[in-house]
Amino acid sequence: MGTATRVPRLSEVRAVEAELRLQGETLSGEDAWATLRRYGGWALVRDSFVRFRYADGFSHSRALALQTVLAILPFAIAVIGLSGVLHTEDVGRIAELLIRRISGPSQDVVDDALRASRRHAGDGGALALWFGLLFSISNVTTGMCQVERGANRIYGVERDRPFLHKYARGLVMSVLAGLPLGLSFCVTVLGSDLSHALIEVYHLAPGTRLAWDLLRWPVGILLAVLATSFVFRRSPRRPQPGHTWLAFGATVHLLLWLGATWGLSLYVGSGGSFTTVYGPLSAFVALLLWSYLTSLSLFLGLSFAAQLEAVRAGVDTPISEDPGV
Repeated sequence: MGTATRVPRLSEVRAVEAELRLQGETLSGEDAWATLRRYGGWALVRDSFVRFRYADGFSHSRALALQTVLAILPFAIAVIGLSGVLHTEDVGRIAELLIRRISGPSQDVVDDALRASRRHAGDGGALALWFGLLFSISNVTTGMCQVERGANRIYGVERDRPFLHKYARGLVMSVLAGLPLGLSFCVTVLGSDLSHALIEVYHLAPGTRLAWDLLRWPVGILLAVLATSFVFRRSPRRPQPGHTWLAFGATVHLLLWLGATWGLSLYVGSGGSFTTVYGPLSAFVALLLWSYLTSLSLFLGLSFAAQLEAVRAGVDTPISEDPGV
């Protein structure tokens, strides 16, 4: 149970705003900018972090990071292993080349796993790969439900949606938001390695690669902002403001995510100390760290959007009084 203060609903703020909401109008980006200028950037950042911490944001981030890893690993192995069975060898080859390029000192372990998945896909192992794919999808779904739980606590909502509604909604959001977020990660963070894999498989012309290098960043950032705004709007169990308002929190998430990813890449690739310590497990440990940093960025951006709305509603403090013992 978190102790973050409850963010009032739009209809609870003022009668005028309730009337505007009945007419179909919601808080927009202009309202968010005006609130941000009035309250002050540093004060909002400070109170957003306080809200995040007292809503158990670190615990929700760790849970989401674990579910992310449990979704990525079996999905990658299943896609490569089932590519021959489903006659999608090109897709499997792209995934295999991409994983090998980013695995670093873990390449021998990765190669063994990929060879085993291909070798056993046609002799009964396909069933295990299908179960792995279903397991991956279920973890994406529960990950989206974890986002809902964390979002509710950040907004001061203590109960989630009913069980069936919650997980059905999580499954839908895993398609509508999870796929764009995954695609955004591929074209931005893995864009260079992905382009090499595409060129090797499809023998693309140099002009195509130049267009890819020019377009992948704006397209990836746009996908990330849109998908994150959608998650911010649909996850909490409360009426949310408009997408342009939530885009402020989504932008905070994106900046934190890109900065954390860049910093982690420098740490992993600097001097070989990381690979010396973790050896063949380097890629797996890096994935764990990246998943945790990504989850932290998501909930911190959500907390920023929540605190911005709370400030506009006149809530003075991000947390409730200490209930004592």
